[in-house]
Amino acid sequence: MRYGLSLPPFEQFADPGLLARLARDAEEAGWDGFFLWDHMLSRNRETPIADPWVALAAAAMTTHRIRLGTLITPVARRRPWKLARETVTVDRLSGGRVILGVGLGTPPDWEYAAFGEDPDDRIRAQKLDEGLAILDGLWRGEPFAFAGEHFHLEPPITFLPRPIQTPRIPIWVAGNWPNKPPIRRAARWDGACPEAKEGRLSPDDWRDILALIREIRADEAPFEAVHLDSLVHLPPRKAADHIAAYGEAGVTWWIEYITPDAFGVPRYERWPDHVVEKMVARLRQGPSALGRRQGDV
Repeated sequence: MRYGLSLPPFEQFADPGLLARLARDAEEAGWDGFFLWDHMLSRNRETPIADPWVALAAAAMTTHRIRLGTLITPVARRRPWKLARETVTVDRLSGGRVILGVGLGTPPDWEYAAFGEDPDDRIRAQKLDEGLAILDGLWRGEPFAFAGEHFHLEPPITFLPRPIQTPRIPIWVAGNWPNKPPIRRAARWDGACPEAKEGRLSPDDWRDILALIREIRADEAPFEAVHLDSLVHLPPRKAADHIAAYGEAGVTWWIEYITPDAFGVPRYERWPDHVVEKMVARLRQGPSALGRRQGDV
């Protein structure tokens, strides 16, 4: 099991300098991954928000080991060739430590309709699949053309430099279980990071998800099962027992949410300074707060 963090770059965390320092602190505390949300707006339209890829570039300069990425980037509202440049740049800057988490993006009225883009789920799913195909093609550093319903690259285009990671930057795909199309999409890439449509995913949910993925995947390439949750109110021993059940079900990454709602404040409202201090303290505790012992993987 590997352990990571997921942070909204909102409010006080919209400061890219602070995020870079928090990434350094997370690495020193023993976390394996540092992930940022990717939003244009929040429910409070005046919320300060940082761009995740710019902030991750700063984080790459303050860290050496920890994996860096987004959970998740709504590919349908990005120009995939621009995202290809951003991800490769941060991958090379970090020495090959980037992970790209992707999904449709929610809520669609914040991410799409507010900017005049189509919020329809079907259209967003089409753009996501086309965008992933384009990313994979451009990352190869060879002549690549694409003709889809929504995106077109003609004549063949060569994007250089390539990412450091091969065969590509890992792609983790999100979705709401028990919806199966996102899991089928994830099976074509490098990892699944679903959440429950209602409540929380259980170990049995993960067994069902991974059974579906095994039915679809045609090779034995590494595949990550990524669980997102928060155990801030459990002591380390109970947290370790809780996580162990997920490990037995096949989960390979535990991602701990560092959000204000874990401390009683809605994430889309103003964050009191004392709550931010608790969030930072939780980050600096490291995965030992989840019962991870030194040397565990």
